[in-house]
Amino acid sequence: MIECVVWWAVPLPNDASYLGLLDDVERGRHGGYRQEIDQRRFLTGRVLAKTVAGQLLGRAPADVTFDATCDDCGKPHGRPRVPGAAFDLSISHSGERIGVAVTSGVPVGLDVETATRKTDDSLIAYALNDTERRALEGLSEAERTDAFFRYWTGKEAVMKATGRGLRIPLKSITLAGPGEAPRLVASQDPALDPRRTRIADLDPGEGYRATLAVLADEDLKVTEHWWTPA
Repeated sequence: MIECVVWWAVPLPNDASYLGLLDDVERGRHGGYRQEIDQRRFLTGRVLAKTVAGQLLGRAPADVTFDATCDDCGKPHGRPRVPGAAFDLSISHSGERIGVAVTSGVPVGLDVETATRKTDDSLIAYALNDTERRALEGLSEAERTDAFFRYWTGKEAVMKATGRGLRIPLKSITLAGPGEAPRLVASQDPALDPRRTRIADLDPGEGYRATLAVLADEDLKVTEHWWTPA
């Protein structure tokens, strides 16, 4: 049994007490965001992730250092990890939701999206393949929107779990349709094997859709918590 814990939070303010937990590279990324809400989302993701990692490592959050080096370009925008640690982390944020998922060393991907915006045909054509688009036929507008964001967050989650992100084409992944249990049906990319991929729907609150994916062939148990800073 693979156990995964997901923590949800709302954006923290840009207070010195939180900014002091960022290292120099993270402060550079934080300052690179033009809008304050984007700064706060990034800050919250890092503070929450360092708090969770610190609990696992027996350290204060300020003593947790992440390596977020991108495997492709070497820039610090890759998935955060603690070198040598026996756990895996994934961070995602959208709107007023920031999430951090952690597993005991199994690759994990988390994606949360604001699910209230309209899903037009161009967006559906961009993200979904023929099989998935056919599954939307006959649905009401509300059902269609919900199904689309379930597909979208599921694809993002499995791609993030591989560490390759959008380098895997969205349409190369086929997920189970509306009314079915979440699962990876097929993948044209060798980084994803349906037999070794587990997916779970999450509950980030009204107006949001979120999905978790782990690369493992065991059953998945997920627990979700809301985090309140001390």
